[in-house]
Amino acid sequence: MTLVTDMAGAAALVERRSFWKNRTVRRLLRHRSFMIGMALCLLVTVLAVLAPVISPFDPARMSIRNRFQLPSGTYWLGTDNLGRDIFSRIAWGARFSLAIGLGVVLLNAVFGVLLGALAGYYRRLDGILMRLADALMAFPSVLLAIGIAAAMGPSAMTAVISLAVVYIPRTARILRSSVLVVKEMEYVQASIGAGAHDIQILCRHILPNCMAPLIVQLSFVFAYAVLSEAVLSFLGLGSAPSVPSWGMMIAEGRSYIREAAWLTIFPGVAIAVTVLGLNLLGDGLRDVLDPRVKLHD
Repeated sequence: MTLVTDMAGAAALVERRSFWKNRTVRRLLRHRSFMIGMALCLLVTVLAVLAPVISPFDPARMSIRNRFQLPSGTYWLGTDNLGRDIFSRIAWGARFSLAIGLGVVLLNAVFGVLLGALAGYYRRLDGILMRLADALMAFPSVLLAIGIAAAMGPSAMTAVISLAVVYIPRTARILRSSVLVVKEMEYVQASIGAGAHDIQILCRHILPNCMAPLIVQLSFVFAYAVLSEAVLSFLGLGSAPSVPSWGMMIAEGRSYIREAAWLTIFPGVAIAVTVLGLNLLGDGLRDVLDPRVKLHD
């Protein structure tokens, strides 16, 4: 029993060492944009995860006597026009924004991959699916999301669905392009000639070799979703009024921007840091995973 445990421990140690010696991992760890983006994303993620612990006040608690308080030891980022603590609302708003972004990414990962794989592998479906994608992409992304959200009514689910509809065609087109290239590889043609099932060919041979551009695209979709969600909330089409949201905080503070600029500055900084971190993360992934970009080891 001890021998088996020692062998398992040794195998795990070798696996960890091989992971850190992996060429792609080493390039990512040496990529400045990726590391800065990772640090910013971790900062926002920690803020969101620990929001119930680190928030000094209930984000919905109003105190009219303490309205428009300047940043201080009690109210770290000040208070708004209803006396609500800005820091607590930003921390809880991070949870909402990241949840929306994650939901949009998951829907893109499922439906974008499905549509892109079908369009790239089956030529008969290519024309129909891509023309539908072109029709959706013909509309400005924010305007299309606003139209869908206005028709469905403001809620978190509405924000996720409207943003997913906007970005799924872009993900599908990128994956379709990769599938068209990988499909012509010799090992794929050999599998087709051997009579392998289409699902087996897609899942075992084509899609695993299309992951690099998909991962990069999803990282950018995450950033776009966070920014677009703030726009929807600013217009009153995102979260419900009872849910703290960065875009809604900016909308509520714009009327007091001269008297209390911190009402809009701090939520704006939170949006900027999150989007910047995700974009830098995506740039790093693109530089390392894209075979056309040569980085020196």
